[in-house]
Amino acid sequence: MEQWSIQGEEIANCNCNFGCPCQFGVLPSDGTCEAAVFFRIDKGHYGDVQLDGLLAAGVYKWPGPIHEGAGEMQLIIDDKASAEQRAALQAIMTGQDTVEMATMWFIFSAMCPTKHDTIVSPISVEINAEDRIGKGSVAGVVEVNAEPIPNIMSGAPHRVGIRLPNGFEFGFAEMAKGSTKTSGGAIELLKNSGTHAHFASLHLTGEGRIGA
Repeated sequence: MEQWSIQGEEIANCNCNFGCPCQFGVLPSDGTCEAAVFFRIDKGHYGDVQLDGLLAAGVYKWPGPIHEGAGEMQLIIDDKASAEQRAALQAIMTGQDTVEMATMWFIFSAMCPTKHDTIVSPISVEINAEDRIGKGSVAGVVEVNAEPIPNIMSGAPHRVGIRLPNGFEFGFAEMAKGSTKTSGGAIELLKNSGTHAHFASLHLTGEGRIGA
């Protein structure tokens, strides 16, 4: 396998209740899964191809729980990426050069037999994990917004996180409230409004996640 590593940040939103049932090994809130995720790569490589400073995103949709498959996905890659960098990100985010089940990208790809053509487009990502505020957007395709979960009584920002010592995506994530709007891509998401979102730091390789 080609050796690769990615360190960076992500912002994600899905259609489930706050906390995301998948993280607890139970079924989705309404039985289906629809998600959009944006990635900011602070440091990375795929073989000799450097990936520092690039952005990427994915839109995913399953008719049931992720592990039952039958899903569809569409990747979006930063238009600032060279042809070699695009190929590298495409390989990583479709689970190539990755030990089986070692990353969320491998699992998402394996559970999505329908893979729409990758979009190359300008991407914008703003992440403030400490305050649980962020945004990811691709004009004319998809936009994700996240904000703190409000206290059920006062509306004040509520802070809660999830720690996954054996997680294949992150070891710790800040929970948030999010929404997603899709427009011109191949996948339409309709359920993501006031639902689960999270912020997480990533350090992934073809052998899996690195860190506590």
